[in-house]
Amino acid sequence: SSCVNLYQQKQQGVLVFSLLLLNLEEYYFEQHMANHIINKDCRDERKIRGSLKICSKSIIFEPDEKIQPIIKIPLRDCISIEAPEDNEANNPFTWYVNLRCLDTSIFVVNKLNTCISSTLSLYRASHLDKLGDQAAMITAILQSRLARTSFDKNRFQNVSETLHMECEAEMVTPLVTNPGHVCITDANLYFQPLNGYPKPVVHIMMHNVRRIYKRRHGLMPLGLEVFCTENDLCSDIYLKFYNSQDRDELYFYIATYLENHITEQTAESYMLQWQRGHISNYQYLLHLNNLADRSCNDLSQYPVFPWIIADYSSSELDLTKPETFRDLSKPVGALNKERLERLLTRYREMPEPKFMYGSHYSSPGYVLFYLVRVAPEYMLCLQNGKFDHADRTFNSIAETWKNCLDGATDFKELVNYASLTSEKLELGKEVSSSNPDDFLQKSQNALESQYVSEHLHEWIDLIFGYKQKGREAIAAHNVFHPLTYEGGVDLNSIMDPNEKVALLTQILEFGQTPKQLFTTPHPRRIIPKFKSLRTSSHNVSIDESPVSPSEESFEDLTEESITLAWNNIAKLKLDEQHKIHKEEITGIAVSCNGSSVFTTSQDSTLKMFSKESKMLQRSVSFSNMVSERCSLSAVYFYSVAFGRRQDTLMGHDDAVSKICWHDNRLYSASWDSTVKVWHCVPAEVLGTKRHQFELLAELEHDVSVNTINLNAANAMLVSGTKEGTISIWDVTTATMLHQLSCHSGTVYAAAFSPDSRHLLSTGEDGCFKVIDVQTGMLISSMASEQPQRCFKWDGHSVLSGSQSGELLVWDLFAGKVIERIKGHTGAVTCMWMNEQCSSIITGGEDKQIMFWKLQY
Repeated sequence: SSCVNLYQQKQQGVLVFSLLLLNLEEYYFEQHMANHIINKDCRDERKIRGSLKICSKSIIFEPDEKIQPIIKIPLRDCISIEAPEDNEANNPFTWYVNLRCLDTSIFVVNKLNTCISSTLSLYRASHLDKLGDQAAMITAILQSRLARTSFDKNRFQNVSETLHMECEAEMVTPLVTNPGHVCITDANLYFQPLNGYPKPVVHIMMHNVRRIYKRRHGLMPLGLEVFCTENDLCSDIYLKFYNSQDRDELYFYIATYLENHITEQTAESYMLQWQRGHISNYQYLLHLNNLADRSCNDLSQYPVFPWIIADYSSSELDLTKPETFRDLSKPVGALNKERLERLLTRYREMPEPKFMYGSHYSSPGYVLFYLVRVAPEYMLCLQNGKFDHADRTFNSIAETWKNCLDGATDFKELVNYASLTSEKLELGKEVSSSNPDDFLQKSQNALESQYVSEHLHEWIDLIFGYKQKGREAIAAHNVFHPLTYEGGVDLNSIMDPNEKVALLTQILEFGQTPKQLFTTPHPRRIIPKFKSLRTSSHNVSIDESPVSPSEESFEDLTEESITLAWNNIAKLKLDEQHKIHKEEITGIAVSCNGSSVFTTSQDSTLKMFSKESKMLQRSVSFSNMVSERCSLSAVYFYSVAFGRRQDTLMGHDDAVSKICWHDNRLYSASWDSTVKVWHCVPAEVLGTKRHQFELLAELEHDVSVNTINLNAANAMLVSGTKEGTISIWDVTTATMLHQLSCHSGTVYAAAFSPDSRHLLSTGEDGCFKVIDVQTGMLISSMASEQPQRCFKWDGHSVLSGSQSGELLVWDLFAGKVIERIKGHTGAVTCMWMNEQCSSIITGGEDKQIMFWKLQY
């Protein structure tokens, strides 16, 4: 019959029912044991046993004998659905389905009254004129069914489990949603499908959960996705709720559980890990897709990956040549200059709202175009049981790339390369690949190549970043239809159900732009000169090493020793301690040869302590000049050789809060809201009794400056104020590079990473903040239980002095303390570390200085 669809979907050699047999946005409600009567009352009458499945837009008969076809009857094609007439009382369970094409399907059902009453209401819904009215009636039927049922508590894994909440939701898989009940206890997350398919209960143990994400679903904030793995693309369950309150409440329960087990990662924290080489380009793209609402369970928001390779004709793939690669600074639609000119001409003539591209770079059709051989059943579902024409079916990466470059309406990006491999799919003679696995390996190598590492941030700006919307998107030729963007339409404001259904269908079929993650330029990746001991994924042999041991530079050996020290920083041990002041220690410095330690204190003294003799060598009191350190508005020069004050620089109008010294240049910060840069000519050079000072620059601030620090090259300076503002300065030109409000309260300390790519600060609010120096972007924030008054760091690990007196070792990427070391009684107020990072001295409120050493 033309009105009956016959499906023969094979799974492991047998024909099986699948939710993919349903139409898009269709629900499967219930099933009944039934017989399908063929040629009733005829000599060749046949009875086929099976199950009758009642769905929101169709009825489906699945025979017990799997060699028989599955029958799907759309309710809209039925003229009537009726029980037997009185004269057929001897067949009380007979059910007639009359079709428009004058055929009649006859079913004998065990529970006729229940079955026919359920189906008649759905039958009436399918015959409403407008799609919006149909959807509204089906939704009402669904909600009524859910309200009459609840989660079966007998399905709990343990009788002692404590129920936290229960609500209605739908489990989402590609092209399918399955309604049911969600239940969360202190130990497990459950989902019980209303129809009991594909199994009675899906359950996830809470201690296995690693990540959770709130999702947009159908442009509404109703989704929640749960992962039990760290790096997988696909989740363990995706739930869509009927209101955002239920979604947020369930998220709260899971997040509360995870707080004690796992640290939530943000786009900025992943960015920092990627910049410093701790995660690969591939892993970073996976995380960004997850954070931007891209999910393998939602084909309208499927994870998007960039085209990387542009050369599909060379006999060898040369990853050292830039021309091998696609230009990552441009969207696909802008890669062909001639095509772009045609598109721009149309764009200029277009009325508002304007867009440059009539199709998107990611949509359900494009996703399944790539995955047609891996998951053909999804393409059949999307296209009403039919494959596309053979000429339009994906069979070559090179041909697809060529069409994306030249096609008038083809601007698609890629899906995950790993999804493309198939035994019968020729992926790669054009890229010198012998088989799909070889192609996949070459593609992965290309994605992790130096060229891509240096330019991937440009593509991220287009897809997830500041060039996604607004003026920057126009300038980058990156403008798509307004309906594809988050916030492009407010479905709640559309009251007409028909208009809403039509709009939602259009949006879901066209594709959606990822959620915007960054609003400022994305920092570039740091490309190291060599792999450090921390980041190497394998030990490099002598044969693999670019230089022989005898040629290895002293700088490389020093850097490796520093890396080794930081790898063992948690093994810090107290070597000795001395109480040499009467009040809190405020500063520590060590002589060039390391033999003498200089300390200042709130007792208004400067003391010189010998590390070798463990004796006090000098003690100078400033009490006749000031009563407290905070009253100092001058910089004093002290002669160690002669044991007396040699000179005074009256450079500020309020207390000097911090000074730095390098190559006869003095940098002084003050509560008078300035940082001043001085050139100092020593008295010995001049042959006079006094130094000569020349003011080179004055860096003005709005409020009191509490701390400053220089980068390793002494070309940049960071300043932190009493109101929490961080400023980054180019000291060679005395110009401000970036300024941002980081802390609530005073900035206690700030320091550049050794490579000057990042800046770490800590403040009165108890937070660590990481800033990208190049862009001025705040890329990470980490809260501590107590304020950290001082710290040292290597760009990855942090050693901080806590208000509690402990030394804390932090894993900045994981965002947590990995070691607590008992130290002072009272706050750790200052810290010194030698160049090799193997020796540390701390001072505290307890008036003591402590010497620490690493135990390898």
